[in-house]
Amino acid sequence: MAHPVSGLCPVCGQKLAVSKLTCHHCETTIEGNFESCRFCGLTAEQKHFVEVFLKSRGNIKEVERELGISYPTVRGRLDNVLEAMGYRVEQEDRSEIARQRRDILEQLSRGEIGADDAVKLLKTLG
Repeated sequence: MAHPVSGLCPVCGQKLAVSKLTCHHCETTIEGNFESCRFCGLTAEQKHFVEVFLKSRGNIKEVERELGISYPTVRGRLDNVLEAMGYRVEQEDRSEIARQRRDILEQLSRGEIGADDAVKLLKTLG
């Protein structure tokens, strides 16, 4: 039985290098230094998010519904996946999430929302 490959080192979390390929049919083995795909370096959670995103054909409302998360959280997770795959994410997206976090904390400090609500809201931002 084959086990799924995570693509990440279980000790330090860095990307693993592919150095050996084996054909289970004819038992041919090739050793060397091979480049893995961009998806191989994603965590299991990130891979699940990509599956849901693709299944939803990029419809963020569908992703929100299926995963039970808010729009900012979907955007945050998408940004995390893109960064993990080596793509540059625009800083303005990160600034918007930071602004929303500050707003929640300010509402908490003014007593407009309670600690439990603040925690829930912060978790939705990712």
